[in-house]
Amino acid sequence: MKIAFTILLAFGLSLSGIFAVFRNALGATNPARSAGPSAPQTITGFRNSSAELALESRFLAVPSPQKAKEYLRALTKAPHMAGTPEDRATADYVANLFRAAGLQTQIEEYKVWMNYPREVSLDITAPGGFHSHAPTRERVEGDPYQNDPRIVMPFNSMSPSGDVEGEVVYANYGTPDDFKKLAEMKIDVRGKIVLMRYGQNFRGVKVLDAQNNGAAGVILYSDPYDDGWRNGDKYPQGPWRPDTGVQRGSVGFMFEFPGDPTTPGIASVPDLPQAQRTPPSRSVALPKIPSMPISYADAWPILERLAGPDSPREWQGSLPFTYHVGPGPVRVKMRLRQDYAYRTIWNVIGRIDGSEYPDEWVVAGNHRDAWVYGAADPGSGTAAMLEAARGLGELLKNGWRPKRTIVFASWDAEEEGLIGSTEWAEQHAHELAHAPAYFNMDVGVTGPNFEASSVPSLRTFLVEISKSISSPKGSTVYEQWQKAGRRSSEPPPLRNAENQDSASKTPVPIGNLGSGSDYSVFLQHLGVPATDISSSGPYGVYHSAFDDFQWFTKFADPDFAYEQEMARIFGLQAIRMADADVLPYNYAEYGKAILSYLKAAQKKADASFGAQTPSFADAFAAANRFEQAGEEILECQAALPRNPAALNATLLSTERALLIAQGLPHRPWFHHSIYAPGEYTGYAAVVIPGINEAIDEDENDRLGATKGNHDLAPLRQQLAALTTALTHAAEVLQSAR
Repeated sequence: MKIAFTILLAFGLSLSGIFAVFRNALGATNPARSAGPSAPQTITGFRNSSAELALESRFLAVPSPQKAKEYLRALTKAPHMAGTPEDRATADYVANLFRAAGLQTQIEEYKVWMNYPREVSLDITAPGGFHSHAPTRERVEGDPYQNDPRIVMPFNSMSPSGDVEGEVVYANYGTPDDFKKLAEMKIDVRGKIVLMRYGQNFRGVKVLDAQNNGAAGVILYSDPYDDGWRNGDKYPQGPWRPDTGVQRGSVGFMFEFPGDPTTPGIASVPDLPQAQRTPPSRSVALPKIPSMPISYADAWPILERLAGPDSPREWQGSLPFTYHVGPGPVRVKMRLRQDYAYRTIWNVIGRIDGSEYPDEWVVAGNHRDAWVYGAADPGSGTAAMLEAARGLGELLKNGWRPKRTIVFASWDAEEEGLIGSTEWAEQHAHELAHAPAYFNMDVGVTGPNFEASSVPSLRTFLVEISKSISSPKGSTVYEQWQKAGRRSSEPPPLRNAENQDSASKTPVPIGNLGSGSDYSVFLQHLGVPATDISSSGPYGVYHSAFDDFQWFTKFADPDFAYEQEMARIFGLQAIRMADADVLPYNYAEYGKAILSYLKAAQKKADASFGAQTPSFADAFAAANRFEQAGEEILECQAALPRNPAALNATLLSTERALLIAQGLPHRPWFHHSIYAPGEYTGYAAVVIPGINEAIDEDENDRLGATKGNHDLAPLRQQLAALTTALTHAAEVLQSAR
């Protein structure tokens, strides 16, 4: 679901990430080339780094570009949307490979509320003398996969059925500011059908904004400005979206809660009594108005015929005419017939039991389901995970056992709303209370640029991992990533001030975790530290029929060298975390990040409320205490005590101490006090979300802001909640003295 966000694609988020080591003279694509440093290194958390490096070198020699290519070809031979027979076939394929590697493997089923489309159509009904019917079938010259009858028609998962007709209003990206601008222009969207382009925020947020403003329906399209010809040659000549390419996707309100929309906080196991489910009509995660996606070829005649005022110039896309906002005179009729049902999905879980701490699960996952073929999203990640599993299998054959249990997970129904991972984690919440980490990989490879996001406590860990792996470009992953970071002078599009870690000393850009992929339940609901990795490049076929094996081998990774790189990084994360003598967290780095978030939030509050701004003093005091406790426990970690059990227990408890028991305001499923997806971004992280969203909520109350009568009670409450969480986390760290 979540793409590599540095590309100019639908959501504009950047991930980032990682450190490096040594140059290999044998060539970038030789699968047998050395993948790590030639001289012994010290690895954080290990007493005997030399022995660990020797073990890792055996693992790093296993992942092969040829095997990854074999896996990806098999995974993409048919469309495999969640819950279909083809999806089940991919589950069996992954399970067989897990078993061949020596993992204890089972397929776990869940029964979840999902829709397939029966009918999706869009017709221009006015002005007279012109007719257009959409969606147009996705077609280009020379793609061998596009004619498969199993390709699902473009649709939005979690949209309701509906027949709606009305005048069209163009609303740019559909952000809250875009709708405010329409109101300033005296454009009323009530009863209208709102046309919005992908980008800037999650598609479900666009639908919510339109719904809250009284729209009757939503049409989403990909403008060539964002992921089409403006950026380069379109497919099949280049990697960018062709005229008829459509971005499918879920419009479920995952910023309320992800997973099955009828079971927030409860696992949708097959025998769950119906009485424990929320009726779909009452689920806050389901939109009330219909929506559908179309191509820019189908959006063209609508936009070209819109009248009304010229759009603001920053709303202009790349179609060759001036964009107007409407309303009308174009009228369209949307007809949607959705087939909703409780459907079976399949997670594949492979496990290696730990020799010393079997109750501590190191979980590493990638989703398997795709809207169509899913070569990049998610097949490239699955292929890399399978090669990592094969590498672990070779270690097992030679007598190795990890100290902690390693779980490899192939999630289902991620595209529909992070469903498979969420249901599994909710089912296993008790076991995950002792999980040291969750390592995620979604879109594994779309190009050569390594990126990562993580909680601050794992940034140094990611840096060290990247020091141990050579890059296909030569030198190391870290050095290449650092070079790419220097070249990237512009901030990521949705990374606003409160997302910046100005105090971070990490030498490479590592992003914050928002949502849009399977780490969400682990970090934001259960408090399991998490990372997310990818290797990115130009990717204009996201969620379309053209994300297939041909596109991937032409534009993403022709020799599968970056698949090999990602398999090594993914597996090495699991091995190091599972075998560490002392868990390799850095809570001093976490404290510095939180202090920077607080400074940015206070500045924003001062700008909004002036002298009325509530005091941030207690929150700053708690954050400083947390940062100092992090510095002190780093010294304990560096000492590598002979019996580290008590120290590790303290470290394991710290991330959970940052949870707020009652959850965030209006969103009780999200418990993390530091990170959450934004209510009005959906994918982008909002840091210290209770505080920042309390400020934003008052700012959005335009009447109150005009009169200067700010309701500051929510902000005071959230400052107190954060102070309590930070104080608790600091006390946990200080208990290790």
